[in-house]
Amino acid sequence: MDKQKSPKPARRHIQIERVVLGVDPGTAITGYGVVGQTVEREFELLACGVIRTAADQLMHLRLLELYDDFRKIIREFNPDEIAIEKLFFGRNVTTAITVGQARGVLLLAAAQNGQPIAEYTPAEIKQAITGYGNADKPQIQAMVQRLLNLDAIPQPDDAADGVAVALCHLQNTRFSILS
Repeated sequence: MDKQKSPKPARRHIQIERVVLGVDPGTAITGYGVVGQTVEREFELLACGVIRTAADQLMHLRLLELYDDFRKIIREFNPDEIAIEKLFFGRNVTTAITVGQARGVLLLAAAQNGQPIAEYTPAEIKQAITGYGNADKPQIQAMVQRLLNLDAIPQPDDAADGVAVALCHLQNTRFSILS
């Protein structure tokens, strides 16, 4: 498991009201981002990183490793809510099946912990972050950096995607509370 703290040191004495763990599922690489919402309704990146599994490992062992590492992340950050990207089915059926298996393991780990779980399509995430449902990866990453007032885009890309999922959830629930 690769973990990084926020690209910019967190401000001192911030009061976090709510913590969301965002997840970009994958079998080889699962990205995650832990984002806090302050009492002032600002967002603060608490941590992000990836869970990697070895391609030469048997699938059931990769899924077990993913499950164990994700449970550790949940225990470490104790998020109030977990948001996960829904499966996007493209042309590669094999990839879709393995990502579906990873999502299942991640959803199980999240459900066992009892936090509310939200799921978002890639288009919903793009819309929430950039205002455009067909935004490309560089546009999303630039907005993640801007929304969190970071010195750099979270790396690797999968970690930035996990952060985007968390921000999507915070943005969507912020607007639903206001309406």
